[in-house]
Amino acid sequence: MEVLSAILYRQSVRAFLDKPVGQAQVQKVINTAKWAPSGVNTQPWRVVAITGADKQALCGALLKQFDAKAPPNPDYHYYPKEWFDPYKSRRKACGLALYSALGIQLEEQEKRRLAWRKNYTFFGAPVGLLFLIDRRLEKGSWLDMGLFLQNVMLAARGYGLETCPQASMAEYPDVIRGSLNIDHEWAVVCGMALGYADWDQPINGYRTTREPEPLMLDLKGW
Repeated sequence: MEVLSAILYRQSVRAFLDKPVGQAQVQKVINTAKWAPSGVNTQPWRVVAITGADKQALCGALLKQFDAKAPPNPDYHYYPKEWFDPYKSRRKACGLALYSALGIQLEEQEKRRLAWRKNYTFFGAPVGLLFLIDRRLEKGSWLDMGLFLQNVMLAARGYGLETCPQASMAEYPDVIRGSLNIDHEWAVVCGMALGYADWDQPINGYRTTREPEPLMLDLKGW
């Protein structure tokens, strides 16, 4: 896939075909993505790829926490404690558009809960990716992780696969570490669903928008 198309048409896919993804395919994606730049070539990323019974067990453990209304206990704060504009408005618009694509109204709280619950099953994708970072590292390494994550999503498209990055998978990091026997020194950054998109599902017709150029690009000297 041509690189500009991969960037422009990448989207978060939330419905996948029941079609397996082989170990070799996952390795190709990660071995391509690992060429992301990082400060002094530290390469601070670690990836755990799960499928089959291991994935089922982890998803079951996460769903148990969610259904019990256990408070999230992430290793870091992804969002601000209090939202403010323009970010508050963008967040609201994103949520409304997402649930609209699912045909769920604002007041249908149980349907919204069930839709959110799918986060903890990697939206039915055959492969779940979990991204870890050594918690002793600083913010610069987290920026490097972001570069790597984007490479993973673009590389996946290049190999005919689609993804959905998931901050929700970092809400119960102790469950992930316990289920996968990961040392506490590794912080859980996020998860990612990986598989073949089911384009017939309405949710995959949902797309977010981007702000116009003057709000994100400040040109000087032209």
